[in-house]
Amino acid sequence: MTVKELGLLAKNASYKLASLNETAKNDALYAMADALVENAASVLYANSLDLAAGKEKGLPDSLLDRLMLNEKRIADMADGLRQVASLPDPVGETVSMWTRPNGLQIGQRRVPLGTIGVIYEARPNVTCDAAGLCLKSGNAVVLRGGSEAIRSNIAIVKALKAGIAHVDFPADAIQLIEDTDHQSANDLMSLHGILDVLIPRGGAGLIRSVVEHSKVPVIETGTGNCHVYVDQFADFDMAVSIVYNSKTSRVSVCNSAESLLVHSRIAKEFLPLCAKKLAEKNVELRGCPETMKILPHITPATEEDYYKEYNDYIMSVKIVDSLEEAIAHINKYNTKHSETIVTSDYQSAQQFLKDVDAAAVYVNASTRFTDGEEFGFGAEIGISNQKLHARGPIGLKQLTTIKYIIYGNGQLR
Repeated sequence: MTVKELGLLAKNASYKLASLNETAKNDALYAMADALVENAASVLYANSLDLAAGKEKGLPDSLLDRLMLNEKRIADMADGLRQVASLPDPVGETVSMWTRPNGLQIGQRRVPLGTIGVIYEARPNVTCDAAGLCLKSGNAVVLRGGSEAIRSNIAIVKALKAGIAHVDFPADAIQLIEDTDHQSANDLMSLHGILDVLIPRGGAGLIRSVVEHSKVPVIETGTGNCHVYVDQFADFDMAVSIVYNSKTSRVSVCNSAESLLVHSRIAKEFLPLCAKKLAEKNVELRGCPETMKILPHITPATEEDYYKEYNDYIMSVKIVDSLEEAIAHINKYNTKHSETIVTSDYQSAQQFLKDVDAAAVYVNASTRFTDGEEFGFGAEIGISNQKLHARGPIGLKQLTTIKYIIYGNGQLR
């Protein structure tokens, strides 16, 4: 079946899906979760084949970690579907209502986007998250994952569809493109009039390609060159813990910190403490000349390092002389994803929140919290770092749009 044919199946299913009530959608999500657990053995076998192929190709450990499934990760995927089912359904919500002088009552009602395409790389959990969020928000979905995870994705979608078969739900609402040739991605990007929106989730190259070539409107998710700035008023124990968690809890994800900025007044005392903690996970530090005077054993940082999303146990370090310099550095090099300041000074915190340009800006917390589940959205399709329509974790409300509804009693213009 061609990509266009799959898109048309999803488009036709979207009309029925948009009219379903919350109970019907929740029943489908619970059935999908149960079927995923029941078919875990098949999913794990398919994933083992993908992992073996990935190792043979020489994929780096960070990508293999994204690709790898185990019983816990499958259970977490199923729990994510159940969490989405437990969330309020945004569809049909009246956002606002007002009355004009002529008596017209005008309102805004939340409705599904329609048919959503999702292009992503070697992360099979995205298959489940995207399907669950799209269906709960009343959208049909066409999924196009990377070749590295194709066996896993096929097995996951098969399980999800087996769950849907047990309830009254449009079976064509989930479509998976099994052809992983580059042309299939181009075909998906050309489905103007069939897809209502396209969401890319992956590395910078994938996102750039979709933004540049898609004929379908794009919600742009972003790479994560995230920073931790340790202010001169920081609590050292807190700062070390936040840096360590932001960098090392899972290095392959977009909300992992890639850069550390430290105020010059505390750098001589703080940096050795932080470096010692990061050494527990063998984090390679790449520092500016001032940093290397304090940590002479580390690697010199280049201009490229400050722009880099490593997705690895590597972190760039720079000493700054002021909060303003830290903010300027972040706004120059970041990808508008997630940034945090560690400080006990209220004015510094407020200035950081106001002046840093990013989707999520933290005070005294790890960057790793930028996540749909952590924000209370359930699962997420991705983190948007653009400024149109959706910014931050893309959850249920971000997968809807507004329809104007107008009540009259014979008004003419």
